[in-house]
Amino acid sequence: MGEPISAGKRRARLKVINPRSAGIDVGSRFHDVAVPVELDPNPVRKFSSFTKDLIALAEWLLAVGISTIAMESTGIYWVPLYEILSGKGIDVFLVNARHAKNVPGRKTDINDAQWLQQLH
Repeated sequence: MGEPISAGKRRARLKVINPRSAGIDVGSRFHDVAVPVELDPNPVRKFSSFTKDLIALAEWLLAVGISTIAMESTGIYWVPLYEILSGKGIDVFLVNARHAKNVPGRKTDINDAQWLQQLH
């Protein structure tokens, strides 16, 4: 059910508008997913892009109460994930990577997922 990832240093959080949001950095082989730390002891996880793992990703998000997601992708890798998530009733927003790339500090996919979650 997704491999927990050490989130490293925590940044100051923005004012929470939607406490049930997640952020996903979509890649060709893996997707990094971040949920609010209040919802899961392992709030950042990595899932592979195989269908069974995308379904596990969606089920984890539903289990922690996520209702909306912002995800970024520079290719077409978002399409299967979008179909699975929206099919399960989650509101999914595909964001322009160029608009969301101003990640403070060191650039990693994990930071991108956390930044998307905070912005959303």
